[in-house]
Amino acid sequence: MSSSSPNETGPRAAEAPLTIDELVGYFRSGAKDRAQFRVGIEQEKIGVRDDGRPVPYDSAGGEPGLAELLGRMEGRGFQATREDGHAIALGRGGDRITMEPGGQLELSGGALATASECAASLDAHVREVSEMARPLGVRFIGAGVRPFGGLDDIGWLPKRRYVVMREYFPRYGRDSRLAHQMMKLTATVQANFDYASEDDAAEKIRTAYGVTSIVTALYAASPIAFGRPTGHKSYRAAIWLETDADRCGLLPFAFKPDFRFRDYVDWALDVPMFFVVRDGVYHPVERLTFRRFLAEGWRGVRASMADWEVHLSTLFPEVRLKRYIEVRGADAGPMPMARSLGALWRGILEDPEARRAAAALVADHAFEEREALRRAVPAAGLAARFGKHTVRELAVELCRIAEAGLGRLAGGAADARLLEAPRAYAAAGRTPADDLLADFAAAGGDPAALVRRWELLPGVGASPSPPAAGSVPTPSA
Repeated sequence: MSSSSPNETGPRAAEAPLTIDELVGYFRSGAKDRAQFRVGIEQEKIGVRDDGRPVPYDSAGGEPGLAELLGRMEGRGFQATREDGHAIALGRGGDRITMEPGGQLELSGGALATASECAASLDAHVREVSEMARPLGVRFIGAGVRPFGGLDDIGWLPKRRYVVMREYFPRYGRDSRLAHQMMKLTATVQANFDYASEDDAAEKIRTAYGVTSIVTALYAASPIAFGRPTGHKSYRAAIWLETDADRCGLLPFAFKPDFRFRDYVDWALDVPMFFVVRDGVYHPVERLTFRRFLAEGWRGVRASMADWEVHLSTLFPEVRLKRYIEVRGADAGPMPMARSLGALWRGILEDPEARRAAAALVADHAFEEREALRRAVPAAGLAARFGKHTVRELAVELCRIAEAGLGRLAGGAADARLLEAPRAYAAAGRTPADDLLADFAAAGGDPAALVRRWELLPGVGASPSPPAAGSVPTPSA
């Protein structure tokens, strides 16, 4: 739910009245020269005890909690950010480690030139946190949803932002029945990309929205929750279907041929805010949209650009715009898949020819069909259908398009090697979710055996190797 930017600057504190043109200009100011393009990777991981129990933030029953882990990592050169005496984030160089509401640990990696550099950075991070966590009896597993423990077994992270959010969703969130599950249970991996201009951003966003459900299906890795199979390949994606439709999902206007930054601004202006932040205090607001805040203020406070940046961070569509582009639709999972995500999206989005091919792969579908696919994928995975093709067939072709695109980019040869895992899964018609279910059945659901099987290690996945590739039809555009 947090984010890292390929080339992000900190929020501005100026309180001068804003105009809508300035909000549009905020996005235009994110444009970079292509030589400056960078990739950012964010990966969440789920901390568990050896027997699968959730790890609390504070120590409990003689067992150290995640706060102890953060404290030990400060000795490794990280600088802590604290709220009310609690460490809630760590920073070192370009990397930032944060915690999600249910204690999921997230790396927001520094901006790097290639996906292979991001993968190496992710390996180093997983190695470091694993070495620090093991003596504390903490293991990190790769899955899109916490597999063991109920909501009441998972404490809330003591972070001011999340206190307001957890109260907001049940009262005001539209279709938010599972919002607390989203906050406490889910984990994702995402990739972030720069853009050269408004036209470049619009093309990338439109293409990403077109294929995001295919990526969700291919990276599905959350079939188990509450200690049992859920009937979904991506229960994480199913949870997001019932988490505040005001701020989540697909955005219809992104598919317009004349999509512009102003469209995203107009949408964001009408999404209700969670809070107004002043001097570190998160003031809840009731159904106050940013448009009203801009026009009327709130209790004598005027909207600032810093408020706009905070508001943008509380919007969770499948593809999110800041001064860079976030693609958000993949489950956290085994390392080969987490390491591959930046390469897949880089090949699709940064090469113009690949971008056109990916857009053509899913062209000529009404928005209602795209939304129906988003709702079918959590349960059906690669077996879902989109028009005349299965998602499996589309995933095979999407991997091919990405590989070809990487071949035309600087550093793309090394990035393309990362595609081995998703290519093999797509060709075999399997996903990490199928491996997790097979492991669950083989272990009789024993959490301790499954924690040993699913623990994240650099370059190692939940299965010894990706599935062997089979032959499947290749869809035409």
